[in-house]
Amino acid sequence: MKATIVFLILLAIPLISFDQELTASPPRHLTNWTLVVHGGAGGSFTEKLPPATEKMYRDSLDAALKIGAAILSSGGSSMDAVEAVIRFMEDCPIFNAGRGAVYNAEGFAELDASFMDGSTGLAGAVAGVQKIRHPISASRKVMEKTRHVLLMGAGAEEFAAAQGLEIVDPSFFRTPDTDSTYQRLLRRKKQDALNKQGTVGCVALDLSGNLAAGTSTGGMMMKMKGRIGDSPIIGAGTYADNATCAVSCTGSGEYFIRDAVAYDVTALMKYKKMSLEKAANYVIMDKLKKKGGGGGLIAVDAKGHIAMPFNTAMMFRGFIKGDGSYEIGVYL
Repeated sequence: MKATIVFLILLAIPLISFDQELTASPPRHLTNWTLVVHGGAGGSFTEKLPPATEKMYRDSLDAALKIGAAILSSGGSSMDAVEAVIRFMEDCPIFNAGRGAVYNAEGFAELDASFMDGSTGLAGAVAGVQKIRHPISASRKVMEKTRHVLLMGAGAEEFAAAQGLEIVDPSFFRTPDTDSTYQRLLRRKKQDALNKQGTVGCVALDLSGNLAAGTSTGGMMMKMKGRIGDSPIIGAGTYADNATCAVSCTGSGEYFIRDAVAYDVTALMKYKKMSLEKAANYVIMDKLKKKGGGGGLIAVDAKGHIAMPFNTAMMFRGFIKGDGSYEIGVYL
């Protein structure tokens, strides 16, 4: 009789799938979604882009926003939106990410990316890769399919291939414009002060209330072989937490690493109870600027508020919301 009772009790207990992330935040159901993108920061305070070039950037940002909007408006996840948007930007040669990325001092692209899920706190990243067509997708695979956070170089490429991601010859990332810039700088033997803008990033809030963030880059033109910036460093270039916000950064990577810029914004919100706008502006416009760090960030909080501060001459940026709000900007 006891055995029968115990058996019936066990049948009544719901089974737990260990594929389910037990630390995930409980789902919320919102009436609005938000997506924010950036295409890098920098530029000259004395010169503006030619109108045709500026239009090319604006059109590309518009296309990226529409890709993310289509996913979020149909109830898709913030992670799917962020990945799809950045994959598009990695394939767009005007940005310094994926095809069109800048070259290191030895003349080839080394790509970095990272991805973070605000609902679980899980993250993935790749650094110094030369053959993965979409580093952002490899970063997400690291997050979802391994117990690690960051894979580098050949190991990351082998993992990506095993996961079925597209592997390409390193020459795939070369473009005539980047070749020309590299050759010019090689003759001058110096890094260009007007380094190619174009690190890309995306943050999103979906209808379930989940935040996600991603960043992808080729780094700095003429960088030392093996140099890694902030983009693949969780807490420096990328961060997401459903309790606070999702952040993607762009700028002088060494400064962003030393100041843990992406995490600093969330920490100010969590521990100092600052608003997203106040925290982001303080980190970029005050703290980072005083130390000589140039750049900016995009962020969205759990309520859909956004921030896009930058202390450089320009930052390619834009946002779109489920309520129809929409904006694309380049200069202040």
